[in-house]
Parts: sequence; structure tokens; C-alpha cells
Amino acid sequence: MEKKQLTLKDILAIALPMIISQASETIMLFADRLFLSRLGKEYMAAAMSGGLTSFTVVSLFGGIVGYTNALVAQYYGAKRLEKCSQSATQAIYLSVFLYPLLFLSIPLVYQFFKIVGHSSVQLNLEFSYFKILMYGSLFFLLRNSFTGFFLGIGKTRIVMFANIIGMFVNIPANYILIFGKFGLPAMGMEGAAIGTLLGSFVIFLIQLSFYFSKRYREVYGTGRDFKLRLEIFRKLIKFGTPAGLENFLNVGAFNIFIQLMHSYSVDVAAAVTITFNYDMVAFIPMIGLSFATTTIVGQQVGAKDYTGAKLGTRLSMKVGLTYAFIMMGFFIFAAGPLVRIFTRGLPGDSSVIESTAITLLRLASLYTIGDIMQLVFAGALRGAGDTRFVMKVSVVIHWIFAGISFFMIKILVVPPAIMWIFMIIFVLSLGIVLFLRFRSGKWEGIKLI
Repeated sequence: MEKKQLTLKDILAIALPMIISQASETIMLFADRLFLSRLGKEYMAAAMSGGLTSFTVVSLFGGIVGYTNALVAQYYGAKRLEKCSQSATQAIYLSVFLYPLLFLSIPLVYQFFKIVGHSSVQLNLEFSYFKILMYGSLFFLLRNSFTGFFLGIGKTRIVMFANIIGMFVNIPANYILIFGKFGLPAMGMEGAAIGTLLGSFVIFLIQLSFYFSKRYREVYGTGRDFKLRLEIFRKLIKFGTPAGLENFLNVGAFNIFIQLMHSYSVDVAAAVTITFNYDMVAFIPMIGLSFATTTIVGQQVGAKDYTGAKLGTRLSMKVGLTYAFIMMGFFIFAAGPLVRIFTRGLPGDSSVIESTAITLLRLASLYTIGDIMQLVFAGALRGAGDTRFVMKVSVVIHWIFAGISFFMIKILVVPPAIMWIFMIIFVLSLGIVLFLRFRSGKWEGIKLI
């Protein structure tokens, strides 16, 4: 029987729900920081600093269990459906095992915030936010396990549905807890963190209910097999660890850059936070496209259709570039109104914050193409099992960037806009390298299952 050729419709069927899922995450973060901006610029900056640091710490283990996506996708493509649920079970066990290790980071992160030179007010706020998020990090790991399963079998609408419901829980909860509504005390920073965890918990519960529903029990055996299967467990660790290390080291290097930018002044920290609030709108939804590309390539490689894997990646790039050009237009032509959504609610004079943020946001438009390239081609290479190359190249480029950032900010004391231009060059370079690796075709010789 002749294989059906992938079309743009096939790509969108998997990618669009994941893009919407990630967009809901963006809306939650955006609303969180917008609410906190009404309490002061230190609160808004602390939300980004503490939240990004929390994500950095959790990303190591999240990347390992999240590799369930590629593993399940290849088993699904090979028609070995029982292995799909077995892979998810191993990811769940791994999540529970890794969770206690995350608490070791809490005292270290406090010292990190002190070393980078944040103000005492911001330090206390960001550490409080970080610490509460770490207590609920188990939900993040378990969500990655279930998300990997549903992504791998192509049921991305379930992930989308769970995320949207979580968003509708998170935003009102944040508003109520931050400002103290309906008779509750105003909890400020702590309220924002607790509201975020409530949303995450609801997403986890919805995924759990679908996973053990009758349909998935009958087709994939999700309610029958709870054994620890060392063969799959080892594969998850072997191929997932490079992906997890890549996440951890890359986000860690980027986090250092953000913390260094925050060390200029509270005004610059606020401007950077506003800029990245909008950068999230361009970047985070495309993480959904990256996940979908991993699924598409994994399924095609599992079925030994390498031509289909290449076609799927090209189609993903078309979707990504279309979105990137739309975001570029917004960032260039609507920078002023976008920034003023935040600055007009800040207490005190915000003229310096506003002018800095407008400049940074317009510059941010230049690296959206690089973001799309690195997300799509990294997703494709992971789906094929080429995780080690992606990790090595990405980590080296990120840490070169972090080292040069430290030298330029702390030693040369260059203006923030110059550092932003340097970041654009870094993002574009990474995208080009991953594109060349995919084009070389070396990933076709890797055997994952």
C-alpha cells in the first residue's frame, strides 16, 4: 500500500492544538506579570526572575520525562501501541523519583540571587515566588509525562483542552490571591505563585482523567500495566538526559543573561520583563510547534519514512515563519502601545522604563526568525533521536553567549541595547547550525527503538 504523503493539514492537526496549548501558558504568565506590575516594578521584575529560575531548575528533569514524546511517537509509528503506555508509566515513576532532588536547589538559588546583585527588595520577592513554585514542581513533571504520551500518539487536543481549562483557573485565582478579593487577604507575590500552582494542578488532573479513561485503557492498556520496565526506563534516561541537560544548561545560560540584565537597575529590569512578556507571545506558542515537529518526525521515522520526516519538518517551518512575520510586524509598528499596557499602571515615573522597553521590543523582532529555526529543527532532530548533537551545539553556543554577556555587562558596562543586539546574533547563529545539521541527514542513521 502506498504511503499517504503529509500535507499542511496533517501538520496543523497536530501542531495547532499544541500551539494553542502553549499560547494559554503565555496568557497565564502575561496576566501574572501584568497583575503584579500594579504592585510595583520590583514585583513585575521578580516574577520574571523567580519564575525563569524555577523553570531553569525544573527543566533538567522536565526534559528527561518529556522525552516520552519522541519515544511514544516512534512506538506509535511502529504500531507497538502497548509500548506507548509503558513508556508513559516509566516517565511517571521517574517524575516521582526525581521530585525530592529539586529541593536541594532552594538554598543554592537564594545565594545565586545575591551574587548577581539584585536589590534586596527584588531578591526577597523573587525568592519567595521561586520557593513556592518549587514545592509544586511535581505537577510540572507529571504533566510532562502525560503530555509526552498524548503528543506521541497525536492526541494534542487533549493537551490543549487541559491547558485552556488550567488557564481559566489560574488567571482568576491569581487575581483573587494577589489583590485579596472575596474576603481573602492580599497575598501579593505568594498569591501569584499559589495561583500558578492551582492552574498546574488542574491541568494535571484533566490529563490524568483522560489517560485512565475507557478508550485509552482499551487501546493502549493505560490502566493495566504498572510494571517498572528497565528496558524502556533506560531508553528514557539515555535519550532523555541529553534533552534534559540541554534544557537545563540552555535555560540556565539564558537565565544568567536575564539576571545580568536585571543587575543594571530596577528600571532596566522592568523594561526587560515587559519586553520578554511580549517575546513570550512569539516564542512560547512556537514551543508547541517544536513539540509537534518532534511527534511528526518521530512517527515518520518509526514508520521508516525519512522522506515524510523531511517533508513534515519543511511544513512546520512554513507554519513557524508565517507566525514569525506576523509577530515581527506587531513588535516593530505597535511597540509603543504594547509597552504602555504595562507602564501606565506602574506606580511613579515610568518614562525611562517605557523608552527602554520600546527600543528592546523593536530589536526583539529581529530574532523571531532565529527562534523559529532553532525550535523547529531542534524538534525534528529530537524526534529522530539526534539529541546528543542538539545538546552539545546548543549548550556550547548558549554558554559562550553567557560568558560574553558577563564580560560585556560587568566589565565593559555596555548599554542594554548593545547587549540586546548581541543576543540577536546568538539566536540567529544557533538556528543556522541546527538547520545545517538537519540538512546533512546524519540523523537518519540513529536507531531509537
